[in-house]
Parts: sequence; structure tokens; C-alpha cells
Amino acid sequence: MLEGAIYHLLKRHFKKEPYYVDLLELFHEISYQTEIGQLIDLITAPEDAVDLSKFSLQKHSMIVVYKTAFYSFYLPVALAMLFCCVPTSLGEYFQIQDDFLDFAGVPAQIGKVGTDIIDNKCSWCINTALSLATPDQRKILNENYGVKPTREETEFAKKIAEGKNGEEQGYLGEAERRVKAVFEEIGLREIYAEYEKNAYKKTDWDD
Repeated sequence: MLEGAIYHLLKRHFKKEPYYVDLLELFHEISYQTEIGQLIDLITAPEDAVDLSKFSLQKHSMIVVYKTAFYSFYLPVALAMLFCCVPTSLGEYFQIQDDFLDFAGVPAQIGKVGTDIIDNKCSWCINTALSLATPDQRKILNENYGVKPTREETEFAKKIAEGKNGEEQGYLGEAERRVKAVFEEIGLREIYAEYEKNAYKKTDWDD
């Protein structure tokens, strides 16, 4: 019903515009691409079946570009600049930034406790780690990624969070702590900083 309302509004307000057909085609294309991204995400990282062999940076890039970049960044910009070539790489950058902050950010900064690790998300962080991990580090990731905290760990996390005002990272169990330790050993913060610097150069945001 909501999707149908989009085309009703387009017809009502833009039917007489020369780019009306382009608008319709854009929305159809973005809807299709987003659904493809959601499907890939669902079959790659179901919460009840952890299999890191399905993860890769190539698959992560495909998921974030199709599931996130097109509708969240490309679509609103393309609607305003229909005849301009807008790079979808910016949408990919924003998703990778979101993935990194889920690992490295604090609640006061990102408005939540990051749960990508315990939710078995096919994120940039885990895929980067898998591409660089030693056999021993890979074993730790295989055994701990996507593992939910126990009831005792959840209760302990609540006690830790009290009085912190979101200024420190949340605790979501020993399995998550082990995964984050591997991320730190690999140097994920430095890798992201280099990625961010290169992303800015490619888009000339400083000009």
C-alpha cells in the first residue's frame, strides 16, 4: 500500500513534467535493487545459523550497495539531480562508516549499543577481519561471532551500563569481547581511518 502511494503521489504532482517517466523508472529500479540487497543479507547472515564461510568483503560490498546505498543516498540525490551521474560509492561509504561505529562507537555517540557482532551481521568489520586474520584469529572469530550473551552476561551488562551515561562501549558477553579483541589486534581502527581518508580523496569533499 505504501509503495502504491508513492506512484500515486508521483502521478498527482509530476505527471506533466518532462522527467515524469524517468521518476517512475528510478523508483522501480531502486525498489528492485533494495529488495535484492535485503535478500542477499538474509541468506548470507541468518541469526540462527552462523557460517562465516559465507562472508566476504565482496559480498558485504554487494549488500551495502544494494540494500543501503541506492535508497538511502542515491535515490534522494538522483531525484533532485536526475540528469547528473551520482556515484553510489558515497552510499557505500556511509554504510561502512555505520558498520565501523557499531564496533568502535559509544552509545552517547551513535545512540545505541552496537549489536552487529552478536546479531551475526555481514558487516565491513567482520569481512575485513576475515580477510586479514591468522588461522588462530580465524578460529576465535568462527567460535565467537554471532554468539548471543547468556542471561548472566546480560544482567552483568546492565549493571556495567548504570551510571556510564553512554560514554563507554557496552558489554554484550565474553564472545563479543573476544571478537572485538581480534578486531583490535588486526588494527581495524587504522584500516578504517585509511579507508575514510581515501574515500574523501575520491569524492573531493575538501574542495
